[in-house]
Formats: sequence, structure tokens, C-alpha cells
Amino acid sequence: MKGSLRQSMAFLHTWAGLLFGWLLLLVFVTGTTAYFQDEITRWMQPEITGERDLTASAQGAVDYLQRHAQGAEAWSIQLPDARSVAAMGYWKEKGETFLQWRDHAFMVNGRGEVVDARDTTGGWLLYRLHFDLHYIPVQWGRWIVGVAAMFMLVAIVSGVITHKKIFADFFTLRLGKGQRSWLDAHNLGAVLALPFHLMITYTGLVTLQRVYMPWGITAAYAQTSDYQRALAGPDGLPTRSGRVAPMAPIAGMLAQARQRWQGADPGFVAVLLPGDANAVVRITRGTAVSMATRGETVSFDATTGRMRSPPPTHGAAALTESVMVGLHAGRYAPLALRWLYVACGLLGCAMVATGLVLWTAKRRLQLPDPNRPHVGFRLVERLNVATIAGLPFGIATYFLANRLLATGIPHRAAWEANALFIGWGVLALYALLRPVRRAWVEAMAAAALAYLAVPAVNALTTSRGLWPSLRQGDGVFVAFDMSMLAAAAGFAFAAWRAWRRPPGPTPRPRQTPKALA
Repeated sequence: MKGSLRQSMAFLHTWAGLLFGWLLLLVFVTGTTAYFQDEITRWMQPEITGERDLTASAQGAVDYLQRHAQGAEAWSIQLPDARSVAAMGYWKEKGETFLQWRDHAFMVNGRGEVVDARDTTGGWLLYRLHFDLHYIPVQWGRWIVGVAAMFMLVAIVSGVITHKKIFADFFTLRLGKGQRSWLDAHNLGAVLALPFHLMITYTGLVTLQRVYMPWGITAAYAQTSDYQRALAGPDGLPTRSGRVAPMAPIAGMLAQARQRWQGADPGFVAVLLPGDANAVVRITRGTAVSMATRGETVSFDATTGRMRSPPPTHGAAALTESVMVGLHAGRYAPLALRWLYVACGLLGCAMVATGLVLWTAKRRLQLPDPNRPHVGFRLVERLNVATIAGLPFGIATYFLANRLLATGIPHRAAWEANALFIGWGVLALYALLRPVRRAWVEAMAAAALAYLAVPAVNALTTSRGLWPSLRQGDGVFVAFDMSMLAAAAGFAFAAWRAWRRPPGPTPRPRQTPKALA
């Protein structure tokens, strides 16, 4: 019975990993890059310079909004934090959806000046890609990723049950042994960061639990609108009076919020019904000051600047959910811990990628003719190349498009995103048309060249290349370019290893192949 359970778990582990493996690799890769999404955005907007000044940025954004959006339904200002130097503001007209905010977005530097920075989604695109996907409705994307995350959870648990020597695998890595090496690499990537993989998968599901399990809301509230009003706080949403009234200085309200939070910085400002006598200013605490990502929000009368009644204390369930979301997003993490998140994320990428390769390596020996595999097997092999090498190539293309696209073209940010998928698609098509061994070598080499080109193109198109950034002590630009060079070196090494691997004759399969995956 014990062996039967392990065999069942091995079968479940194999197919749960394969069916969603390519999508899970996308989720892991883009999710890992998102831990530095603010730094990526700073690199992708080289026009923004200077030091952070939260109050000056906020006041500059309010001044701009008063000139250009006095009658809007709402203003929103994302304030700079320790990882950014500029505020981002936007407004929403009546009837607009949240996704239309980019039509009105603008940037304000630490001196309170509006900056004519290039239009880009920066690291935000990679962050949203890992749970919203792209080109499809958001709800569909979140459900697809949610199903994949459930399969990931199943693969993790079944993998733990399957491996009899899970602790021995922690210390085992045999190179140059073909299928055995792939298995060792897969086990090492899985075991070394196993607690992280469990945490990140489970908390990822928790972040969207209102989408996947909305029955608690429907059981507690007669209508969804009642739930939305409860989220808005005890004051509810203001109604327009029709009387025009000026807004009090934002600096005083920021100071009151800081005082309430014992010096913690605000992270977000929302002004509801700006310009109206009933306007309300809501200031939310920054997410970097606590593991609980749902920062407290305090409300002010916009015309007087007086704080309204403090918000109610969150219950245990809400606080638990907030901490789980914070653990997943890692915004609270200092620099060293954020790099640890990235390292564990890269191990997750390696775990998924080696698992996909291992599937083909093991099954080739079980085919009737390993030298002439069937169409389905050849498709899986090339999809592995298209995803493992093609996705990183597409991300490098995204960075290159940021530097090479003209700054004034319409829908520039959308074309940057399109460049990611165009690059990925081109390399995927190339991999489908080439012999698989050559496809691995050439696709990895193409990814290496693309990442090598990023710092070179940056140096040619801006004044913030690697050497000027080193002289000026600009750690973000130096770290970004160095990361690109490290990625180029990694893909070049992978291409060299694939080229060095001798093709050799494929051995005939055994007469009684193993039943296990």
C-alpha cells in the first residue's frame, strides 16, 4: 500500500507539473522580477532624477491636478518611497474604469516638478503579468493563474510524498550525467527553497481569495454594493454638493497622518470629488513599513484639512489576510531579504524548467523509437525551448523596446508590452522550426545576446550607462545593468553546455519500462 501511494503521487506530480508547467514558469519568472518592480520602473524612466521628497512631490501632483482635472470624480497619487524618487498621479472621469487611468497619468519628481518621462508600464507590467496575464480579460487571467497555482500546490505536496530521500537530495548534484543530472537539479531547486515554494503558492491563492471564494461576501452581505460600502469605511462615499470649495494644503494632512502612524510615511493619496465642498482626502500608510500590506487609511475633510474619525480596527481575519498578502508581495522586505526572495524565486524557476526538461528526457527512453518520437513528444520538446528560452528573450526585448521606441509615439507603453510578446513569439516560432538540439543552442545564445545588448543600448541612448552610473553612485542603474550582464552570462553558459553535449546514438528503450514518471 505504501508503494502504491508513492506511485500515485508520482503520477500526480508528473502530470500536474507538465499540464501547467509552461504557465507556471511564466508566473515564477515574472513574479520574481516583480520583487524589484520599482527599480525596474526607475530604469525604464531615465528622465527622472533627483532626491525623494514626499511632501514636495505630493503638493506638485495636487497643483497639477487642480489645473487639469478640477471636475474629475477622483484624484489618485502614488507617493514615492525609499525605492522610488517620483510620485505618479492620475485622475478618473465619471464613468471611466480603473484600467483607463493611464490615459491621465503623469510623474512628479522630488522637487515637485512634472517630468516629461517616457510612457512606460515599467516593472508594473511584469508584476501584473504574473497573475493577470495579458490580452485577455483580467478575471479570466486570474482564474487561469489560480487553477495553475492549485496544480502547483498539488505538485509540491505530491513531490514531497514521492521523494523518499528528500534530505539526501538537498546535498546531491551530479553534473554531466544526462537524465540523472536533470533530476538532481530539479530536486535541489525544489528542496532548497521548499518552504518558500509552499508559502508563495498558498499566499498567492490567498491574495485573490475574494475572486476564487466569494461566498463569504454573499453570505454576509445582501448585495455586493453593501460590501463595497463597508470597505469604504464608516464615512462611506461622499456625495457631490454642487458647491465649489478650495482644497486645504496637502502638507498638513500628510503631517497629521505621519503623527498618527508614529512617523511612518504615507504611500497613497486619494481625493474624492475634488473641488467640491464635500470632497474627502484619504491617505493610506505605505506598504513598506509593515508586513501587513493593507495599510491603514485616514480620512480628511478636503476643504478644512481636519482629520475625520479614525478608522475602525481590523479584525483578526482581515489582519491575517493582510499579512499573508504582505508575505507574498514582499514589499515590507529590506534589500537583503528582497534579494533572498529573488534567489528563492529563481530556484522556483529552475525547479519548473528542469521538471519540464526531465519529462522529455525520461520519456524519450520509453518511446518505441527514441530516434523518431511522435508529434506530441516533439511538440513538448519545442514548447520547452520556446518557454524556457523564449520568455526571458521576450523580457529582454521589452527592456530594449523601452530604449529604442520613439518617446512620442501613440500608445507607447502598449507597444513596449507588445514587444515582449513579439520577441517571445518570434523565438518560439524559430524553436518550432529547428531541430531540438540546435534550437536549444541557438535560442539560449539569442537570449544571451539580447541581455548583453540591454546595457549597451542603454549606454548609447541615455546618459545613464554603466560607467556614468558607477561614477555617480547610482546603485539602481548599476545593479540593473549588472543583472543584465549576469543573465547574459547565464544564458551563454547554457548555450555552451547545450552545444558541448554530444548528440550520440539514442539508446533503445527497455523491454519493461518503469511505470512511474
